[in-house]
Amino acid sequence: MQKVNTTEELIALLNEHNKLFLLKNSTTCPISHTAYNEFTQFAEGYPEETFYYLNVQEARPLSNEIAEKFEVKHESPQVLLFSNGQVVWHTSHWNVTVSNLESEWSKI
Repeated sequence: MQKVNTTEELIALLNEHNKLFLLKNSTTCPISHTAYNEFTQFAEGYPEETFYYLNVQEARPLSNEIAEKFEVKHESPQVLLFSNGQVVWHTSHWNVTVSNLESEWSKI
């Protein structure tokens, strides 16, 4: 998994990938810790892919910009699935599970 810290990094990734999963994660929240573990477990099942995350406390401007630009209410933890540069699915909190991630990833 690769950490994203800036808007420029995210834009480059969205231009580079047809589909992309991004986890917005809090470093202090136990629910975020669980979601991070689920996201990591999911990512391990796709070693040929790169999955991305940001720590909200470290990249607050990026987190806010994502919420504004893509019109997705900020939550943490939160996973966003981008396809062709647009958010096509998102979920948060206890819904960040390996099975939910696999289901949505396979649709695109």
